[in-house]
Amino acid sequence: MDFDFSDKVKDLQKRVSGFMDEHVHPNEKLYHDQTEEGGRWCAPPVMEEMKAQARAAGLWNLFLPESEYGAGLTNVEYAPLCEIMGRSHIGPEAFNCSAPDTGNMEVLVRYGSEEHKEQWLKPLLAGEIRSGFAMTEPAVASSDATNIESSIVRDGKDYVINGRKWWTSGAADPRCKILIFMGKTDPGADKYHQQSMILVPMETPGVRLVRHLPVFGFDHAPHGHAELDFVDVRVPASNILLGEGRGFEIAQGRLGPGRIHHCMRLIGQAERALEAMCDRAQKRVAFGKPLAEQGLVMDAISQSRCEIEQARLLTLKAAHMMDTVGNKVARKEIAMIKIVAPSMALRVIDRAIQIHGGAGVTDDFHLSAAWASSRTLRLADGPDEVHSMSLAKQELRGRR
Repeated sequence: MDFDFSDKVKDLQKRVSGFMDEHVHPNEKLYHDQTEEGGRWCAPPVMEEMKAQARAAGLWNLFLPESEYGAGLTNVEYAPLCEIMGRSHIGPEAFNCSAPDTGNMEVLVRYGSEEHKEQWLKPLLAGEIRSGFAMTEPAVASSDATNIESSIVRDGKDYVINGRKWWTSGAADPRCKILIFMGKTDPGADKYHQQSMILVPMETPGVRLVRHLPVFGFDHAPHGHAELDFVDVRVPASNILLGEGRGFEIAQGRLGPGRIHHCMRLIGQAERALEAMCDRAQKRVAFGKPLAEQGLVMDAISQSRCEIEQARLLTLKAAHMMDTVGNKVARKEIAMIKIVAPSMALRVIDRAIQIHGGAGVTDDFHLSAAWASSRTLRLADGPDEVHSMSLAKQELRGRR
């Protein structure tokens, strides 16, 4: 595998890094202040300004491999760019490359009708609206998606939807206009063909925001995470994606790229934490010498560098396989990096917090928020245990 990036990708790395340094990192505090001033659940004006600047600079929709819609980059080519964006919690959105919109746009590109693309994909690609992915349910262990109980029932020219969803990221954002909803259309079918996915506009009668779900006290406004109730929600039958019973097929197509994108961003978070660790260690003095000269601190720095590089190489390998043999064949590598990257980032960020002392757990630095956000990714898009079980089964099959 050759990870020597082309001149095109090297140029994009330089330009994305420059944009982050010039626009994103300096505006993190302003973004936070504008969110507070707007009552948390608002659209901070500075984000719209950054999006316009990124689009004008040609740094827009870089995640989409299809050149018709995106930059035509492979997963390997996108990896270093996604990592750079992921260094800031507001970075990905500035380039229209943030979850869950990226996954939802990929679903619409692959599985949506021309009408779906016209009505929902185009405004998402333009960054005019945002979206949510309604899959997980509070009443069942949704790590096993066959447990999902929400119903999608055909009624003439419509489908009627009932169910309770949670951890629907982005649904509390006032710009969220469309949801991709997963539920059962045929409880009598085999377990992998009971489920379907359907488009549900947020404004549809019967869709109710129950509550915002904070993560370790962070509400992640204005994007956030939400619990939603769906009561007799009626949408046109044409809103079904790909057809009844195809929900698992769509989920597999969506979650592979989504998982690896999370890992790319986590590597960016870990890199930023390591930089903060080094800066703090060189500036602070304890017991007569800088922290950077303390053996345990040096070990924390060296271990962090090793772990980041290991995770990066595994991510690039998984991306290479996705590009060359497809997501299905690459499922082992995708599972591996989804297990490795969140835990790696948590260890690195935790070391940075420790070296910052009491300041590390305050909001004076980005570390506590980065740790809380990274911790969710040991659960999102499948918990570690599910990926470990899947990986072990594949290994065992290979020994028979």
